[in-house]
Amino acid sequence: MACTSEGRRMPTPLCLIVLLVGLGFHTGAVGGDSSGDGDLYVGNGNLGNHRNGIKAILRLENGQENGFTTLNHSMTLLQRMESLLMQANGSDVTLRVKTINTDEVKVIQAHTLVLTLQSDVFEDMLDNHNSSVLVLREPQDCAAVFDKFIRYLYCGDISLRLDQAIPLHKLASKYHVWSLQQGLTRYMTQHLSSDSPTGHVVGWYQYALQINDVSLRDSCLRYLSWNLSSVLQSKEWASISDELLLSLLQRSDLILQSELVLYDALENWIEQNQPASVTVENALRSIRYGMIPPQHLFRMQKQSTLMIKYYESIRDLLFLAFQFHAASPIQLAKYFDVNCSIFTPRNYLSQSWGAPWVINNPTRDDRSFSFQTQMGPSGHDSTKRVTWNALFSPRWLPLSVRSGYSTEPNSMQSTRTEHGRPRIIVTPATSSPDFAGVSFQKTVIVTAKQQGKMVVRHVYNFHQSTEESGDFLEDADLQRRGSEYLIDNSLFLHVIVKPLYHSLIVAKK
Repeated sequence: MACTSEGRRMPTPLCLIVLLVGLGFHTGAVGGDSSGDGDLYVGNGNLGNHRNGIKAILRLENGQENGFTTLNHSMTLLQRMESLLMQANGSDVTLRVKTINTDEVKVIQAHTLVLTLQSDVFEDMLDNHNSSVLVLREPQDCAAVFDKFIRYLYCGDISLRLDQAIPLHKLASKYHVWSLQQGLTRYMTQHLSSDSPTGHVVGWYQYALQINDVSLRDSCLRYLSWNLSSVLQSKEWASISDELLLSLLQRSDLILQSELVLYDALENWIEQNQPASVTVENALRSIRYGMIPPQHLFRMQKQSTLMIKYYESIRDLLFLAFQFHAASPIQLAKYFDVNCSIFTPRNYLSQSWGAPWVINNPTRDDRSFSFQTQMGPSGHDSTKRVTWNALFSPRWLPLSVRSGYSTEPNSMQSTRTEHGRPRIIVTPATSSPDFAGVSFQKTVIVTAKQQGKMVVRHVYNFHQSTEESGDFLEDADLQRRGSEYLIDNSLFLHVIVKPLYHSLIVAKK
């Protein structure tokens, strides 16, 4: 690789010397002193606060193990690299960054050696370019942050706002600066909960789709699903695309107050976005009407402008929902597939489905509490309640290691160990014949603070056949007072119990 100077090629060794001179370094004497040791002196030119330069002597004593000493002046080098860029010392290439469809031009004095070391795309460009001026064309958002991008090539760090993540990621991808690209992906994944005036997660999701970044896409989708209650109340809800809306409505892991709240939010979204009729119909058919109490369904049929307009598109689902509310689940299972989505609950936060649980000083000792849920969402079971007992232990042996399990308090204490992990167990206080044909999925939601906002950090699911969630808080360090899982040294949980129905009898044709 060669550098350029006034349109001519410059050999790489000479280019390196030019760069070092630009940095302010000069070589000192390397020789022997009276002791016979070799000394290397690295001085500097006239740079700001460094009066007499930096003298670094590295000695290796013969015959002595581990005789190497490392002096770390990397921060000084980084400061000089930034100064090199800002002052354009020894610059041998001019970048003219033109904003597409405008007359705006940004001029940056740079160094071929730095650009080619960091980017093989720049290397190819400069190899095939005989001029000392390189013209680049970028869209407006990328051109606005191009100086930040170039500074990263010199200094290896970058400061940015939420709205600058995508254009910087585009530049890192275009010029093959993979370390920056990966760092920005991590940045977006870790800043989903940050506050922004109009929201940013939806935009990051759409960008992840465009570039086929599955990890970022799934992170955004999971964040929107788990924190849907807050998303529905934000300006970001109106910006959701048709595709993203339908994708969210298909999910059973949405966390929100109730299905009725979701319907109302959908009605507002349709009113603001005015999508095509096929999108409206698909969205309405994704609402789980069996999870809405019949009295609200009656009101919606008469008062919801949206439902009145599209009634024929969802009439079969409403009829099925009313049948679900009128008959027992066992009776309904004789004639209908009760495993379809209309009968499957999402993660509802209303008191009919579970209860919040705040555990102060969670590492101290075992805790327990009781709560009630409805037997099921159907009108037939609306007056029936199930009492549940929940036990939390900060240090608990997994079931696979225990010789037996008992619900007696003494036996539970005897299985504790200082080397166990946090465990949670949720069991019904009593059994009932009404449990026939129904299994209960337990969901434990862990809420934490990120960027000062309360967000859902983890969701754990386990079923009636397994008393506990085996991976519950397996990566959490609850012993550390500043643990990201704790808020004011307390663990914030919400326990949800969802009845799932099973087809017991196949109807004769």
